[in-house]
Amino acid sequence: MPDLRRVMSAFATGVTVLTVGGDNPNGMTANAFCSVSLEPPLALCCVGRTARLHKAVSAEGHFAVSVLCADQEATARHFADRARPHGWEQFAPVAWIPGPRTGAPLITGALAWLECEVTEEIVAGDHTVFVGRVLEAASGEEGSALLFHGGAFHGLPGAAPAVSDGRVRTA
Repeated sequence: MPDLRRVMSAFATGVTVLTVGGDNPNGMTANAFCSVSLEPPLALCCVGRTARLHKAVSAEGHFAVSVLCADQEATARHFADRARPHGWEQFAPVAWIPGPRTGAPLITGALAWLECEVTEEIVAGDHTVFVGRVLEAASGEEGSALLFHGGAFHGLPGAAPAVSDGRVRTA
C-alpha cells in the first residue's frame, strides 16, 4: 500500500484551529473538520487520540473551530508545533477572543468560527471523531481561505464572500 499520508495530501482541505477553553485550554491546527447536518446543526472534527487537544475536548465537552484565512499561515504553524507552550500560555502570541457560549478561544481575523457542544465521541482507529452540536457560529473577515495541499499551505486565489451576514445562534 502506498504511504497513506502522501495519498491523502492530494486532497486539498481548508485549515482550522480547534480550541478548548475552561480548565483544559488547548489549541491545535486541523484539517479534519466538516459540517454533518444543518438540522440539527452538527459539525465534526477528528483528533488523534495522543494529541493534547483530545484530552481537553473529552474533559470539557466542547470545542471551537476557527476557519483560517490565507494570511494566517503563521497561526496555523504555531498551533501545529508540538513544542508550543501548554495551557493558556500557548495563546499568548495569537490574537483571540473568548467564545460567547463556551469561552473557547476564537482566532481573531478568521473567516468564520463555530462553537460546539460534544454530542458523540466515536473511536476510529488512532483518532476520535467528535460530533458537536453547533451552539453558535459567525462569519468573520472576508478574504481567501488558507488551504493545505501536498504537505504545504497555500492561499486560495481571489477573495471569498463572507460565510454569512452575521451570527447564527442555534441553541
